[in-house]
Amino acid sequence: MQVRKLIRGALCATVLAATGVAFAIPTDLYWQSPASKDKEAYIAAPMPPGVQVVDTENEGPVFATADGKTLYSWPLTSLRSGQAGDRRKSGQATCDGTIYKETTGFMSPYPGGFLLPELETRKSCEALWPPFLAPADAKPVGKWTVVKRTNGESQWAFDDYPVYLSSKDHKKGDVLGASVSLIGGEMGAVRWPIGPTADIPSDLALAVFRTGRMLTNNKGFSVYAYDKDTPGKSNCTAACLETWAPVLAPVMANPHGDWSVVERSPGIQQWAYRGKPLYTNMNDVEHRQVIGTDIPGWHNVYTQRALTPPSDWTVQDADLGQVLADSRGKTIYYYSCNDDAMDQQSCDSPDAPQVYRLAICGNFDPKVCNETFPYVQAKPGEKADSALWSVISIDPNTGKLAQAGQAGSLQVWAYRERPVYTYGADTHPGSVDGDNFGEFNGARNGFRAFWLRDDYRGNAHGHSPGDRR
Repeated sequence: MQVRKLIRGALCATVLAATGVAFAIPTDLYWQSPASKDKEAYIAAPMPPGVQVVDTENEGPVFATADGKTLYSWPLTSLRSGQAGDRRKSGQATCDGTIYKETTGFMSPYPGGFLLPELETRKSCEALWPPFLAPADAKPVGKWTVVKRTNGESQWAFDDYPVYLSSKDHKKGDVLGASVSLIGGEMGAVRWPIGPTADIPSDLALAVFRTGRMLTNNKGFSVYAYDKDTPGKSNCTAACLETWAPVLAPVMANPHGDWSVVERSPGIQQWAYRGKPLYTNMNDVEHRQVIGTDIPGWHNVYTQRALTPPSDWTVQDADLGQVLADSRGKTIYYYSCNDDAMDQQSCDSPDAPQVYRLAICGNFDPKVCNETFPYVQAKPGEKADSALWSVISIDPNTGKLAQAGQAGSLQVWAYRERPVYTYGADTHPGSVDGDNFGEFNGARNGFRAFWLRDDYRGNAHGHSPGDRR
């Protein structure tokens, strides 16, 4: 299969790979250079003592503790006949020290009452998601209020949802507990990193992709910029306006920071971001589209983007868009899993029970599983610009983290500290035959391709920050 890549109208340099020809990663199209200073601005608001705002790579500005640990909430999720998560404005947190032993039956078609795996080491919701405790005499401030836990302790809440930390986060800027950009299609109780309101006009919004935070209008349609425009001046006129609609700014628009206005004609103003006038594509029929970038000179607009993954990885054309692939052109897959306990624990990482994954990819046989979805192994000393990508040591017989120096362990690539895989039955660059492999199209328990662009199903992005409200 011939793979083509157009990057701002120029073909990318090629590198030979074992399975054919693969193209180097189009850095300017999908990722942000480490030298870039682009950061999403936010609207300052009152915060409790000990809370700060921290810039993160893919979640943008998030609230964090005094030592930089990201803060999360757990909004209620309806699951068939049951519900899991915190209820808004309930005044109470439901993530506590209970260690659940049985399935609930929330996830159809399975009944409840089955024993959960690895009960001897199972942790409580509270251990995995420590509450962000408030002093006993804490007072509400801005959107921050105080709720009571079952043990009587006070816990901070933001926007009427109790607030937690993640036991997976290690350092300032980590968002390893959950991600807005990996929610698309996943089932189970979803935790959200929380943060301040983005500093964008009220008639615009954000859509969070795996590779960045993209601007849309308030109806969800993508916003674009034109390479032929110059700072503060639109050169899209006449026939150009038959396809591209200026994003109009109100008479009382407030230019500030990255935001300015362009006067198209007397009394008609257009928003500009970082000096570039903004447009929508009148041919877009779906929300959050990127197909306008196929027109030379036009591109989507992002407040910020993630940094590049491993340098010898590639981008491949697939049947519905484009996927991230390794140096041979083999599509990269991630694993998604939530268990059916009342606290809906994720089972997608090496510190979780591996029985769910082994059941799906190998009928409980690690050897078969490792052939069906082999780990993506890292070369010695490999690193990525992006902090979202790391190398971890895995015991391939158990799927758990290996001990230092353990014989037979593998050094594998991980995204947000979850291993990534290829699919053994993929036959050529761009094959995505392992996509949606598992229960409920891989959303509940299974494997999904690492889409960078999906023009039809929206798998390349998760939710907008305001989708839960």
